[in-house]
Amino acid sequence: MNKEEQVIIGFRDLYNKLVWLNKDKMEDSLKGYTSSEVHCIEYIERNVDSNVTKLAESFYMTRGAISKLTKKLIEKDLIESYQKSDNKKEIYFRLTEQGKVIYKIHDDLHKEFQERDKAVFEQVTEEQFDSVLSFVEKYSRHLDAEIKKLGVDIKSE
Repeated sequence: MNKEEQVIIGFRDLYNKLVWLNKDKMEDSLKGYTSSEVHCIEYIERNVDSNVTKLAESFYMTRGAISKLTKKLIEKDLIESYQKSDNKKEIYFRLTEQGKVIYKIHDDLHKEFQERDKAVFEQVTEEQFDSVLSFVEKYSRHLDAEIKKLGVDIKSE
């Protein structure tokens, strides 16, 4: 196996381990909510003036799928829509009080997982972080270009 394959398998393995380790606690604490719903709530809380287009781009989903997701979140009273007085065309989302509760539970769990893994990250040097981040950014740009080559425009689907 070459280094390229080792890196890809390593990333996939790390991701799968994280998901497996965190899954039970996430599901127990956030019963009744899908992963997509929780991550949509997280995005809306962290990004001012979130709208369907921004969410679709962020999650690599179609605008139609995001519309369905946000409709569910509105029905569950987790988010609400609003418009700006200077732009009545665009619809934005913000969290309701109940949405903020779900966001806080999710955020606290991430902090707990971060604390669990702190020992590893404390051993990583700035140079190592910079190197890994540089690689991840470079690979991400490459994948974006490959997606674009396929003629897929996430923004307009």
